[in-house]
Amino acid sequence: MLKRSNRRAGPSDRADSPSPARELSAFRINLRYLAYLKPRWRRVAAIYLVMFLGSGTLLAIPQLVRWIVDHGIARQDLGVVWRAVGLLLALALARAVLAFLMGRWTEIVSQGVAADLRQQMFNRFTMMSVSLISRMESGQLLQRAVQDVERIRFLTGRAVLRVVDASVLFAGTLVLLIGMNPLLGVLCLATMPLLAYRGYHYGRRQRPLSTRLQQQLGDLTGLLEQNLRGVRLVKAFAQEHNEVKRFDTGNDAWFALAAQQARLTAVNSPLLDLIANFGLVIVIGAGGLFTINGHLTIGELVAFTTYLTQLFAPIRRVGLVIPMLAMAAASGERIASVLDAPDGVRERPDARPLPPIRGAVSMRGVSYRYEGNGVGGADSTDGADGTAGAGGRWALREVDLDVPAGTTVALLGATGAGKSTLAGLVLRLYDPQQGSVQIDGIDVREVSIASLRSQIGVVMQDPVLFAASIRDNIAFGAPHATDADVYAAAQAASIHDHVVSLQEGYDTMVGERGVTLSGGQRQRIAIARAILVDPRILILDDATSSVDAHTEEMIHDALRRLLTGRTSYIIAQRLSTLELADVVVVLDDGHITAQGGHEELLAASATYRAICAEQLQREGADPPGAAGAEAGGAEAGGRQPADRAAPASPSGEST
Repeated sequence: MLKRSNRRAGPSDRADSPSPARELSAFRINLRYLAYLKPRWRRVAAIYLVMFLGSGTLLAIPQLVRWIVDHGIARQDLGVVWRAVGLLLALALARAVLAFLMGRWTEIVSQGVAADLRQQMFNRFTMMSVSLISRMESGQLLQRAVQDVERIRFLTGRAVLRVVDASVLFAGTLVLLIGMNPLLGVLCLATMPLLAYRGYHYGRRQRPLSTRLQQQLGDLTGLLEQNLRGVRLVKAFAQEHNEVKRFDTGNDAWFALAAQQARLTAVNSPLLDLIANFGLVIVIGAGGLFTINGHLTIGELVAFTTYLTQLFAPIRRVGLVIPMLAMAAASGERIASVLDAPDGVRERPDARPLPPIRGAVSMRGVSYRYEGNGVGGADSTDGADGTAGAGGRWALREVDLDVPAGTTVALLGATGAGKSTLAGLVLRLYDPQQGSVQIDGIDVREVSIASLRSQIGVVMQDPVLFAASIRDNIAFGAPHATDADVYAAAQAASIHDHVVSLQEGYDTMVGERGVTLSGGQRQRIAIARAILVDPRILILDDATSSVDAHTEEMIHDALRRLLTGRTSYIIAQRLSTLELADVVVVLDDGHITAQGGHEELLAASATYRAICAEQLQREGADPPGAAGAEAGGAEAGGRQPADRAAPASPSGEST
């Protein structure tokens, strides 16, 4: 079992580290997401109007209490007492209604922001290039789209509202206190700097801790997702115990961080209460002395203590909100690392739709190297050399290749030779660092990505099926296709008879990732999906690798009809697949070393002969005859390594 530490420098860390928001303050990070409130400014304005009214009622209550004590109780005027009590009830009722409106509207606004941000994250995931998304762990992406967005929801809802509410109450209370007794009002502020410092200190410690906690939780989510996806592999290799231990290690690391965060909170909350109560003791002591000396009425002293009780409660709430703001800043930073990550494939603002194409594809001086960890999504074998950063091995180097419209090209080479990378460049899953890819003389970077890919069909080596019906999976690339079109595509892919034999036919639900189907069945459904799109360019990434010989022959018959008149790239692993091709292109270490027909390549290409010999030996057949090898040696002039130095010429013929 592959050993690895739970917290490691990996793709997700690299995705975080270059974040444009990394050096920004928590305030500026949070301010970015508060901008999501702009489209809802009318409701936000109503919320803050209600908040001001609610704060006004709260500020009026101590004055009524003072009036009751000084003019009702002290003078034994029962009428004043009853009138004041009635006003208190009215204010309490009004405040309850205002609190209901404020809470309801705040949730509506914050949930709307979360929905917008979550949609933006999903759009980003969907539009992100394969080369970028392959460098990010799925668990981390899920964590950012769910829990990090939830932290931003709290920020744009109750968090900011509580801070503003506390600020309004603080300012209003301070004015009233100083108006009643300036000296005692100033004494009320004695503990405020200490409360502010404690909140600031707590927030500074919480933010990096929250970032680490979220990162660790993302790692756990990713590990869980990987095990659910690879449950068959785990059980096949009897690695359940090791996987449990691995998760247990990560879970312990998360628990340690959570416990550290809990300790901080456990210390901070009582400390804030202690500071607030200390301020209350100062006011009661000094206020009692002023009252005895006749400088303060009993009602004013009661009002002072009531104001302080009202004041310290929101201040304590702000003390609890501050770490949440720090957590929101950490979450916002992680979200920004996804939204702002530079993408290797970008559609130009002036990109135009690609007109209907004939399918002539030309590559000129194309070189491509995977960034980051060198892994490239669908092409994880091609170019994945384990070398990180800009020093990674080139997947393709100075490739020149012309494919006339309607030509079927088989790409042959060892693992890592660059076959899938070359096909991915046609589909514009990646953009070359050097050179250009043109279709019918148009650079693919000059047209919209959707218009390009709508004219290209793809069948991957490991076909991806969704948890939907067989009909929906076949019609994925053509959602408006009729049932007759779906049936015809399935028949062409030799899967129709099997589907209709199922109890629910085309309405049969496919398990997640197609686990309820065999490999050959998944492959044929993927082929039917490509057939239905009716593309001008077709990419088959070893589309017959998971089928038996009989099924392979049926698929080959269907593919012969499908390939007619289309420009096609077949990434070949089986020699039988080469029968479908007009020309075979041999790649080695990112170079095109030779191209031509089977007999021609046997004579001219040592790489081709080696691949053929290896596959024939694997299948139990005899390798290419000695005569062919000798002829190849003679025609190559005894220069066996020379076919690496013979890249394809711009005309498309090997030199």
